[in-house]
Amino acid sequence: MMDRAAALEEMRDGETPFDVLIVGGGASGLGAAVDAAQRGHRVALIEQCDFAKGTSSRSTKLVHGGVRYLRQGNLSLVMEALRERGRLTRNAPHLVHSQAFVIPNYTWWEGPFYGIGMKVYDRLAGKLGLAPSRWLGRKETLQKIPTAKPENLVGGVLYHDGQFDDARLAVHLAMTAADHGAVMANYCRCLGLRKEKGRICGAEVRDEESGEAFSLRARAVINATGVFVDDLRRQDDPEVAPMVTVSQGIHLVVPRHFLPGEAAIMVPKTADGRVLFAVPWQGCVVLGTTDTPRSEAVLEPRAVEEERDFIMTHAERYLSKAPGPEDVLSIFAGLRPLVRKGKDENTAKLSRDHSMEVSESGLITLTGGKWTTYRKMAEDVVDLAQERTGLPKHACGTADLGIHGAPSEGETGGEWALYGTDGVEIQNLIAADPSLAGRLHPDLPYCRAEVIWQVRAEMARTVEDVLARRTRALLLNASASIAAAPLVADLMARELNRDAAWVQKQIVAYTSLAEGYCYRM
Repeated sequence: MMDRAAALEEMRDGETPFDVLIVGGGASGLGAAVDAAQRGHRVALIEQCDFAKGTSSRSTKLVHGGVRYLRQGNLSLVMEALRERGRLTRNAPHLVHSQAFVIPNYTWWEGPFYGIGMKVYDRLAGKLGLAPSRWLGRKETLQKIPTAKPENLVGGVLYHDGQFDDARLAVHLAMTAADHGAVMANYCRCLGLRKEKGRICGAEVRDEESGEAFSLRARAVINATGVFVDDLRRQDDPEVAPMVTVSQGIHLVVPRHFLPGEAAIMVPKTADGRVLFAVPWQGCVVLGTTDTPRSEAVLEPRAVEEERDFIMTHAERYLSKAPGPEDVLSIFAGLRPLVRKGKDENTAKLSRDHSMEVSESGLITLTGGKWTTYRKMAEDVVDLAQERTGLPKHACGTADLGIHGAPSEGETGGEWALYGTDGVEIQNLIAADPSLAGRLHPDLPYCRAEVIWQVRAEMARTVEDVLARRTRALLLNASASIAAAPLVADLMARELNRDAAWVQKQIVAYTSLAEGYCYRM
């Protein structure tokens, strides 16, 4: 369980400096916290909003090697990602599973071309592969993806990749770090960096809930703020050159009947050079993604009309019945932190390699990468922190480290599978109070007991935390999540000892946010 009040008390103590302070609670920051804490370092992590508020909750929900990077010839990145995919599938079986994909072939040459490519993909995964790829005839292709357009279809290529719930993995990583002694707090903003004799020695921090500011000392400070890394780098050095280019990708979520089979569809190359997916996920289908350069980073990016039209047009090309605007349950956008490489503004051509930098004053910045390689990114940045700051040099032990909640081999979580071994705690809540079995909304698969658990154990502080990230209600059905907000606010208010004014403020704030996820004509 994570206890925010206890974490803040330990952070405010100030008597003994932390070994490592991590700024940023997305995939890279949380991974670094797990790695450093597992090595035995004293770790603090602060996040200005909620864990995975930004990019890390807005992915395509895939743990994959990257077919696009295979086509670009970046074999080292693909190999690393495929091996990390295998490790994550093994270390977090409650959150990551194998998903079948079919590449539909509409010309004779696509079968051998993509078939050979996927055999290379299999080989690069080595012993950590999922299942072998194979060629499919026309009939079997339509059995696997029955809503694929049949006109001119000649066959397909079947392969496997990983699928996961990104925001829930982030929560479980935060809990894993806490299990190993890390001190974690969301809604804590870094106001500025502390320096002594020109060297960074900590940060000034503000608790966004109480408004209280305090100093936090640390021997190493890691900047893991994703698309916002340049903001913190400029606090260290106002003249520093930008390190990140921002790219936006959007996804549309539609009902399951648009892709009723068990396999996903992968289109290897779209007009903008990206891969397009139609993926079954939690009873719906996720369609995406785009690659649109953005001039600045924002916390709540919004899809633009051209992006929505792009996905709808491509869906129409490959599905026998394409969704219309009235079918879209939710639309979400995320920003990618791509490491700058010269003046090339075509973000679709930039790879997802991660990059590290140490400033003259000692600020360690980690950026780039993707969810699949979060563990290797964390290993690299903690190795660097040990090397540059004089911390004891302990070896990384996360390659085989089970993520919080990981069940024993052969165990299944049933209805509460995404919670892993914590699922029993939700069952216990319902046993003690059967009313907590009630659904949050008829069109959402979540019950009241989950909200109680998320507040008590997972550091949920707002209605958005519950409906956007602890559950995925906002992405599965934005309108239904708005209808569920008053009930969630009431349940949370009782747990957090909040008043009616807080409840009303939460409902208004969440409604305003969620309306931006509804498809507008």
